[in-house]
Amino acid sequence: MKDLSQLDKELIWHPFTPLWEGNDSIVIRSAHGVYLETTDGRKIIDAISSWWVNLHGHSNPHIANAVYEQAKKLEHVIFAGFTHEPAIRLANNLKRILPGNISRIFFSDDGSTSVEVALKMAFQYWHNKGEPRKKVIALQGAYHGDTFGSMSVGERGIFTDPFKPFLFDVDFIDFPTVDNESSVLEHYRKILVSDEVGAFIFEPLVQGAAGMRMYSPEILNQLMKEAHERNVLCIADEVFTGFGRTGKMFACDYIDEAPDIVCVSKGITGGTLPLGVTACSARVLSAFESADFSRTFFHGHSYTANPIACAAANASFELLNADECQQSIKKISGRHASFVSRMSGHKKIKAIRSLGTILAVELRTGEESSYSNELRKKIYPFFLERDILLRPLGNTIYILPPYVIQDSELNRIYSSIEEFLGAG
Repeated sequence: MKDLSQLDKELIWHPFTPLWEGNDSIVIRSAHGVYLETTDGRKIIDAISSWWVNLHGHSNPHIANAVYEQAKKLEHVIFAGFTHEPAIRLANNLKRILPGNISRIFFSDDGSTSVEVALKMAFQYWHNKGEPRKKVIALQGAYHGDTFGSMSVGERGIFTDPFKPFLFDVDFIDFPTVDNESSVLEHYRKILVSDEVGAFIFEPLVQGAAGMRMYSPEILNQLMKEAHERNVLCIADEVFTGFGRTGKMFACDYIDEAPDIVCVSKGITGGTLPLGVTACSARVLSAFESADFSRTFFHGHSYTANPIACAAANASFELLNADECQQSIKKISGRHASFVSRMSGHKKIKAIRSLGTILAVELRTGEESSYSNELRKKIYPFFLERDILLRPLGNTIYILPPYVIQDSELNRIYSSIEEFLGAG
């Protein structure tokens, strides 16, 4: 029989992976804590939380037991006309930590679909009110997912080029920086004045896939404030930034304005099972509260509010709110900030930044900083050879560890980055 790696190569099409690349996929046999264990005995530090989803370490026993217990009672039930305790408990848990204006929880399957739901909610909100506002404002460099709505409000480029004819028009404003905030606001106000804008969507404070680019809470608060003054709905895509990644429970906790719709996923189940949530305010909900059947929100998925996924999310919620986890978040945030301070000014570093448990090191290169920057072909294997998973965003190395990572493991990652900077 062929080995697993060869079978994988013949049978499986992997995401974000060119088919011509000759490298075999690494077969993972098990995972515990921050370590991925391969079939040939290697232990690789998962320094990016397996695409930003893992909060409490792999094979967490508390979450695993919750999944086991729930699977014995109820694995799934249609969520139209039926409900169950894990979903109700999760909705209540989320309301406790989401912005205070949030009124209702809508379940879906992943981050991209949570954004898709948010956009459909916003469009139908205006449709139901008899005021069809068709314009959406988004930030340049955004990534909101790979479904058609989420691609439409994301950066147009290598990810979306084949689909451009099928994407709806969006008004993009420049990514705000210290140097361009005035011009960004000026452009933004010119778009808002038309009264045709229905929604403003953003990744609060950090654009993940764009290279962990960060912008200030003050400018975001101003953009949201002016949107609300024009009755524009604000959609916060907290799929990546939610559940403590920025040092607070949500990135929107850094600002005063409250979003009308919030999208969450990734860390919601602690990295155990796929689950998405779109949470909305009473204002949004009011446009759907009608005896008129045509005002119903006709959206759903077969596995909406899967009980096992909800049970995992509730277990993760308990861990996240424990003092031990909150202290770990503070520790990681402090360690990252110290590393930024120590490495600032390094001749090979173009920019280095951190927010909470997110650390990004943007390297100098002859090319423009981008996802397709050729330096990625050197970065990834360099760290993998040292049994550290750091999947770069082009020429940007980033660390986003599970909250259970230890100081010794962080030191090993930091040291390896310094080694890479010293090589060549």
